[in-house]
Amino acid sequence: MRRVVITGIGAITPIGNTIKEYSQALKEGRSGADYIKHFDASKFKTTFACEVKGFDGAEVFGRKEVRKMDLFSQYGLVSAEEAVIDSGLNFDEQNPDRIGVIWGSGIGGLRSLEEQIELNSDYENTPRYNPFMIPKMIADIVPGQIAIKYGLMGINYGTVSACASSSHAIINAMDNIRLGRADIIISGGSEAAVTRAGIGGFSGMKALSGRNDDPSTASRPFDKDRDGFVLGEGAGALILEEYEHAKKRGAKIYAEILGGGMTDDAHHITAPHPDGLGAANVMKNALLESSVSTSDIDYINVHGTSTPLGDIAEIKAILKIFGDDAYKLSISSTKSMTGHLLGASGAIESIACIIGMEEGFVPPTINHFTDDPEIDQKLKLTYNTPEEKQIDMILCNTFGFGGHNTSFVLRKL
Repeated sequence: MRRVVITGIGAITPIGNTIKEYSQALKEGRSGADYIKHFDASKFKTTFACEVKGFDGAEVFGRKEVRKMDLFSQYGLVSAEEAVIDSGLNFDEQNPDRIGVIWGSGIGGLRSLEEQIELNSDYENTPRYNPFMIPKMIADIVPGQIAIKYGLMGINYGTVSACASSSHAIINAMDNIRLGRADIIISGGSEAAVTRAGIGGFSGMKALSGRNDDPSTASRPFDKDRDGFVLGEGAGALILEEYEHAKKRGAKIYAEILGGGMTDDAHHITAPHPDGLGAANVMKNALLESSVSTSDIDYINVHGTSTPLGDIAEIKAILKIFGDDAYKLSISSTKSMTGHLLGASGAIESIACIIGMEEGFVPPTINHFTDDPEIDQKLKLTYNTPEEKQIDMILCNTFGFGGHNTSFVLRKL
């Protein structure tokens, strides 16, 4: 099968609205968590989140156009544009039939749906729904919008698998290029679920941290006192391209995506398998498809959400698959800084991996205060400060509600 490389990246995150800003924040170990500004959250159990800062969609798209797009679409288009510019692609010189978009979002336009329900909640009056409500809220709208913007007429669809959505999109994009269905695919994911319903829903299921007295330290993967994840928002975009196509046009190549795994826990709608069986299988499958061994991996960017059950299950899975090699590699969770971007997680976390490869460091797991006796502390969990390291091979893990598991391997070229 054909080889697939990454030739462009773009991101808008709670710790930086561009790749340059995101990279700097990762090196600094900066937290993106703060009290919620999008709405009055004072009556909620959790009053903080990892919001994107300093973004005004009206300034970017204009007041008329921004009314047609949910925030998750705005984030997606902004990150895609940065990735396209970074790639150096001139679409006028390419065959649009051979360029696609595969994009992930776990929830889609929650804010747009929420607003319209609130506005029309008085059933005594004539309902007046916004004509843009449906195209604003559907989770698959972003790949369509990106295609329209750039005139791309190839493969185009959205992936929805909760927090694994954008990783599924990336793996699907890789597969379609390998099989010859496209030469270039814009992939990634976006999410904007920091809304009343988003915070209320996740809080109601006791998934969120309740550390309202100190939001910046609330996301603490692998810490003994972790109490849930911090909801985040934003987007990440990657340009996936067939290797020879990229070489021919003289593109900068960040990394090669070697292979991926996709499994399910078949255990519980929200909780991971307690022994991490699905997570172990997905990592095994990713390594097998990539034709690499456990000793080849330098770093694992883990799902690491800061939940009591999830963190332990993932560590068990790593030890099961990697054995003694687990103690030789670096492990970290960038969700400690960005919060949990749900369907966009895999996209921004794979970009964090690429940044680490480029600049020779492992992004840290910040907010570590107390060792968890259930977690093997001989593992290199890269606590609190970045680790300087040459990174040539990375495993990226992302898991979602419903038991969805994804994992893929990146190699530096």
